[in-house]
Amino acid sequence: MIPSSYPSPEIMAQMTARMLLDIRAVHFNATEPFTHASGKRAPTYIDCRKLISYPRIRSNLMDFLTCTVMRNAGPEAFDNIAGGETAGIPFAAFVAERMALPMTYVRKKPKGYGRDAQIEGLMQEGDRVLLVEDLTTDGGSKLKFVDAIRATGATCAHTAVIFYYGIFEQTIPTLAAHGVTLHHLCTWADVVAEARRGGDFDEATLVEVERFLGDPDGWTAPA
Repeated sequence: MIPSSYPSPEIMAQMTARMLLDIRAVHFNATEPFTHASGKRAPTYIDCRKLISYPRIRSNLMDFLTCTVMRNAGPEAFDNIAGGETAGIPFAAFVAERMALPMTYVRKKPKGYGRDAQIEGLMQEGDRVLLVEDLTTDGGSKLKFVDAIRATGATCAHTAVIFYYGIFEQTIPTLAAHGVTLHHLCTWADVVAEARRGGDFDEATLVEVERFLGDPDGWTAPA
């Protein structure tokens, strides 16, 4: 069921940040930095996959994401909701259910056997597809999914995520140059602000995290 009313984007961002903190999906550690998929080290890590195990929080955030997309793109803008393998699949299913639309999912690469499919489910030529994922950093991984969707003859001009890093200047221009608009619920700035309000981390940790967020490419762990 599609929610008929919802808070402002600012309140949704704050509430999303609080929910992520409450389920301990947010991890800050400057002394023992995390290694991300890119190979870079950072004092931050977020695990949006944990949301699938918290039904009440999950339901709230999926309402928020659905309403955000409908507000920004329009209530009749899509024919199909696609999830990116693997983290985006459950969230795409939840959004598709709310919008009463078919759901598909996109593999990172063709299956390699059988039909050698990269798209699972029914996606038809001319479908207007919304790509749903858990998060985005610099937007690069989204382009592979978008290209796979477009190869079917469908269109994909929008992607929606729960969490957007919001620290890499090239993200929005990179997606825009590919004809894709990003919709999101909250960023690292929202999480840090809420963590400070709620006292979830000590001030020294938050200051170090903010140092990283201000210069992610130049950040080095404190000696």
